[in-house]
Amino acid sequence: MIYRTAPRLGVQISLFSMGGHEYLPDGRSRGFNEDFEKATQDVGHIFNGFGGERRLKVLSIAYDHGVNFFDVTQDSEKEALGRNIKETPPPYEIYVQTRPEGLCYSYDEFNRGLADYARLKPEVERSLKLLQRDQIEFLNIGILRWALENDPDYLEKLADNISRLKAEGLIRWACADTFSGEATFLSMIETGAFDAVNLNFNFGDWGARRKVIPAAQAAGMGIFVREAFMKGPLFKMGAEAGITDRRALAVAALRWCLSHPEVTSLTIGTGNPDHLASNLEVVETVDLTDGDRAMIDQIKTGSTTFQEFEAEHTKGYFGS
Repeated sequence: MIYRTAPRLGVQISLFSMGGHEYLPDGRSRGFNEDFEKATQDVGHIFNGFGGERRLKVLSIAYDHGVNFFDVTQDSEKEALGRNIKETPPPYEIYVQTRPEGLCYSYDEFNRGLADYARLKPEVERSLKLLQRDQIEFLNIGILRWALENDPDYLEKLADNISRLKAEGLIRWACADTFSGEATFLSMIETGAFDAVNLNFNFGDWGARRKVIPAAQAAGMGIFVREAFMKGPLFKMGAEAGITDRRALAVAALRWCLSHPEVTSLTIGTGNPDHLASNLEVVETVDLTDGDRAMIDQIKTGSTTFQEFEAEHTKGYFGS
């Protein structure tokens, strides 16, 4: 494993991080695609079957390869990770990132709960119980633009809450996250309250390279990225462009992300232990090869799905 760090963190983070999603037979993530309301609004709801034998095998491979950063979202993933870590303890120190259930993104109107310490602190404490940990290393704070538009003092309140959670020892670091694009990310970074950013980053959704990644790097923040495979459409794009080697395409997509030296860690997720081991082997060569570049260029010119994806995400990222 390759490890990278950032001044605000001061610890070594594995170049690959492990996402907590588990998957249905058709490849869609569990929870969100079984009952979205329960997964995002029914605080405390635990779906059956998370953290089973297959997940333990995935965790074992992650340990074997030196992965020390784990990202979990919904309560079912938090409970499963906490239980699995007790069942098969990692052979080294790990760092966990999670989100306050029901308070991020569009799940809570104007993200009011994140700015209200009386709501935020109990949610963090509840998450700690699910994870069976004394401290959340990375509390992911995902807001939308509406929070800033609704309350001109929102970021000041949020920064104060982050400071209070740290002072009480409930969290170690805070991670800025949004799906509202460049302007919201930059506003969060400018507060100085965040220690890392967490963002979508792939060769079709590359907008963070313009200002957000440089701003985060200048502030000494960790830079965590996700969605190297564009949530799955990458392989449809490859087929449209005449690429039949899915393994080579996956490697090219992973290397595109990891070849940016600013990136601290790339989150990947799979329910297949063999796929995970194969993906983790990419650390042997993280620089893009000529073959990788040719394959990416082939998709850019030969896939209408890619062209539509890039246009949509570029407009959304810079237009927000």
